[in-house]
Amino acid sequence: MEATSVDKILHRSFNRIVESFHKMAAFRQEDKFTDVVLVAGNKEIRAHKIVICSLCDYFSAMFAGELAETNQNVVTLNNIEPEALEALINYAYTSEIEIRVDNVESLLASSSILQIKDIRDACCEFMKSQLHPSNCLGIRAFADAHSCEQLFNIADRYTQDNFLDVCKNQEFFLLNSEQLCDILTGDDINVTSEEQIFTCIQNWINHDFDARKSSIADILLNVRLPLLSPKFLVDEVAHYPAIADNEKCKDLLLEAMKYHLVPEKRGELKRLKAKPRKGTVGVLYAVGGMDYLKGASLCIEEYNPRANQWKEVAVLQTRRLQFGVAVLDNKLYLSGGRDGLKTLNTVECYDPRTDEWTTLPPMLTHRHGVGVAVMGGPMYAVGGHDGWSYLNTVERFDPQTSQWKFVAPTNSPRSTVGCAVLDGKLYAVGGRDGSSCLSSVEVYDPHTDKWTVAAPMLKRRGGVGVAVLNGYLYALGGHDSPVSQDISKDFVSQQFNCVERYDPLTDQWSLVAQMRNCRDAVGLAALGDRLYSVGGYDGNKYLSAVESYDAEENAWESVAPLTIPRAGACVVPIKYN
Repeated sequence: MEATSVDKILHRSFNRIVESFHKMAAFRQEDKFTDVVLVAGNKEIRAHKIVICSLCDYFSAMFAGELAETNQNVVTLNNIEPEALEALINYAYTSEIEIRVDNVESLLASSSILQIKDIRDACCEFMKSQLHPSNCLGIRAFADAHSCEQLFNIADRYTQDNFLDVCKNQEFFLLNSEQLCDILTGDDINVTSEEQIFTCIQNWINHDFDARKSSIADILLNVRLPLLSPKFLVDEVAHYPAIADNEKCKDLLLEAMKYHLVPEKRGELKRLKAKPRKGTVGVLYAVGGMDYLKGASLCIEEYNPRANQWKEVAVLQTRRLQFGVAVLDNKLYLSGGRDGLKTLNTVECYDPRTDEWTTLPPMLTHRHGVGVAVMGGPMYAVGGHDGWSYLNTVERFDPQTSQWKFVAPTNSPRSTVGCAVLDGKLYAVGGRDGSSCLSSVEVYDPHTDKWTVAAPMLKRRGGVGVAVLNGYLYALGGHDSPVSQDISKDFVSQQFNCVERYDPLTDQWSLVAQMRNCRDAVGLAALGDRLYSVGGYDGNKYLSAVESYDAEENAWESVAPLTIPRAGACVVPIKYN
């Protein structure tokens, strides 16, 4: 049989089905052959059992099973709105239904009860398209009440994404305290500071102060009080009338102050939530590095933890490899590196807020493999390689005078050194001295202008990633090799995935959970309450993979990858006020 003949037969068959349903709809209008009356409220709807059983399993089970309604000709449906039921029964005959703002809720509720999935899904899609700060809380509650999980998740995400606008609308002020607390538990609420959360709570209570002030203690448990600044705690929180008159709130406020004043006691403050919301921690920048073609990457990427996404935001003005990046006044300061063969001493500044570059006074020494960090205002450049020899010299940049000057040198020359600041002191960790990778660690005190030796790491590490989190110094990844290492050439050393942590109180290093990937020339930074290891080289390939470390769980998890694989990227956090 020819294909065209088959198509004609299928077309005629389809038309025949449509014609049959049109005839059944006409029979229903004329009350011919109907065998059931559905009653909802004061409305009686006549229908054919065979047709409505084809609409959904709800009616099929009702009339084909052993329910009380099986042999009844009149069936009362409770909790179904009459107009919605009539629209759904019409849909069974015509496959047509109109979903509007004024009927979508009743259609969604009724189709959920009757298990008419296609209408239920269509109503959910319609409601998604109607989301607005003025109605998202109502849609969220409605979806929750009718077990529409996908719609609930979308409305909940919309609420968190637009939280500050949602808090200005009537639906927010009509929430009860339990509903408010449920929303406030979210880590993804789109605020830049916890102070904004507290202000929204104040507005909610003030809407009906006498009736709501008694709820303040329960609500306050969902505010990350330790993340409020001490000044805000004293000036705003402590003086708010609903809190000043509540003993439970005073206890919570006292714990929050202890969090700031006695850091070593933080582990004992179990009632308070100190995990920062993702929107309040800022963003990460991954700057430059070497791409998979072994060329200098000019790309600057930004990571947003709320969106779990990297995106390219800028391009380097100068080709650089093995340079250093530090953050001053929310600007990126790029220092040294090399442009291929030539080692640089130049310094550039990038302002992400204005997307502008400026040139700053050069360092006193040409350096690649340099470690940089900001301590108490000034920026320090530690060690590196000048193109001829490994360096132990250290210089400091004063942003007030825009001048560099030398400070005390390290005890050992160090290139590919990791630098970080802990408890007001600068740590120079690992690196290479020209003959081997180093496990040694040195500590600089700016008050005495002296370097002292701290406990060595458990492993020798060149190309090490170093960062500070929760009062500990972390060192991870890197390589160990007795031969001279050049990031532009093939790696011949052993790459690590092991991670160790330094406790300044005991002057001891200890191993913690390993990363999922071995990472040499890894970028590392702390953002909020997590560490992020970014890119690197695993011994076979350049990585785009990024991992996040939760110190409380002592576990690493994968997060969104870089847009391009690269090693030797400088990774720094910025938190905008």
